[in-house]
Amino acid sequence: MNKDLSSILSEWDFDPEDICARKIVGQDGKEKLQVRLDLGLLQMELDGRPDGTQPHGHESALDYYQDLLKGHRQSNGSDDGFQLDEESCGELWQEGVHYYHRYICLLRLEDFEGVLRDTEHNLAIFDLVKTHSDDEEAKLSFEQYRPYVTMVHARSKGELCLQGDDYDGALRAAQEGMEEIREFFEGFGDPELTESSEELQALEAWADEIRRDRPLGLKQRLSEQLREAISQERYEQAARLRDRLREIESASS
Repeated sequence: MNKDLSSILSEWDFDPEDICARKIVGQDGKEKLQVRLDLGLLQMELDGRPDGTQPHGHESALDYYQDLLKGHRQSNGSDDGFQLDEESCGELWQEGVHYYHRYICLLRLEDFEGVLRDTEHNLAIFDLVKTHSDDEEAKLSFEQYRPYVTMVHARSKGELCLQGDDYDGALRAAQEGMEEIREFFEGFGDPELTESSEELQALEAWADEIRRDRPLGLKQRLSEQLREAISQERYEQAARLRDRLREIESASS
């Protein structure tokens, strides 16, 4: 078997201004994710762990430690006494980095279902470490990325809504993400952290974009026509528009 990658690299140029990612079908018949780097090529699995391993016989390290927690809870009746040590946190950190690399590439490929899955995974890692580690430094190493992962998670959820022309659902996803980010920064008691959050600003700008692009519903169009008719003193038309709006409101109540 030829192990030289030169033929692959020669037909796929590296672009330092972009994330060079693509999906291919591997020799096992399963889809893989490839990333073109300046010094070569990175390949990841699309399902399970990006590196294709099964730590401790589980699909992921997160699954393994969640199962340990479940067993501890069943044996002891509560979560009390369950702790993640330095080695456990290190293992979860490395796994989170792997998932980060994959969801950034999937975001570039607009595979929003994959992004949603992988950001949910990393947020669950953050929650597990926050709740079950006594090491404040370890907690901070994870928590500092929560606003960013929350932003990407909200964006992927909203983009899936937009694929079905669900503009209201996309706005809800953006609003929920913004609320989670605000709650995160409020925990530090410094309003300036919230105001300067790039993640929050990005979601606010995206929500504005959704509002601009959202097609007007019939009720909203009639309301705008009514305001215009009143401003131009076309009162007979305004009366007809008002009656039509009342009919719509009565039908929907």
